Amino acid sequence: MILRRVIQHVRKQEWTAIWIDLLIVVVGVFIGIQVSNWNEGRATMRRAEVFTERLRSDLREEAWGYEMQVGYYSEVAANGRRALDALAGRGSVSDEALLVAAYRATQYNGNTRRRATYDELTSRGEIGLVTDLDLRDLAQRVYSAPMFDYIVEEGRTSQYRQWFRLNIPHDVQQTLAKTCGDRYVVVGDYTRIAGSLDFPCSTGLPAETIKAAVSQLRDDPDAVRRLRLQVADVATGLSNLTVYNDTMRAALRAIAGRAP
Repeated sequence: MILRRVIQHVRKQEWTAIWIDLLIVVVGVFIGIQVSNWNEGRATMRRAEVFTERLRSDLREEAWGYEMQVGYYSEVAANGRRALDALAGRGSVSDEALLVAAYRATQYNGNTRRRATYDELTSRGEIGLVTDLDLRDLAQRVYSAPMFDYIVEEGRTSQYRQWFRLNIPHDVQQTLAKTCGDRYVVVGDYTRIAGSLDFPCSTGLPAETIKAAVSQLRDDPDAVRRLRLQVADVATGLSNLTVYNDTMRAALRAIAGRAP
């Protein structure tokens, strides 16, 4: 339509009309580009809002997972120390309590990480969509920190855990896991972190079975050495969580809306 009018004006040498038609075309193209840019800007802003909220939601779960690790490994460490004291003759505990503590000292916990949003943003080179610099910095620190993987790997491959699994009868281990093993905690439930491992329990095992298992612990010096190493390694992991990365922990608590 515009092109036909321009041709007609050229034939008639109506230069003013030609300039008007060209101006209309230029203005129309400019407006079209501006509208397109505006729509694209709105879409980008919306994507930024969605990704920011998703990242914040993921970090709230990471905050819970952090506290779960602190609480859980504190109880692993407490049981390790309890077992060491009993084996060294410090304090008086029953054979069953010693066996339970020795078993719980072998345990480890690896929470499922919530990092899908962060990985999606970084793999696409779009982490800049998150304009909240504090949130972005926290995500980068949380998802690049190696300590979480180290703690899980040390627990999974610990020498003491291997000794216990190799030397204590399988049926005893199965009973310990069933009666005195980890309690399931729903993600986000802070109230059940305490006691997720360290809670009163009774194995129901015959006294002679318990005595035989405890004798294996008492009679093998290697068991005590490995348990001592386990307690030290867990203590190091807890220090990393609670001391050396206390600013990260505080930032996660703030994201979760929990007081320090």
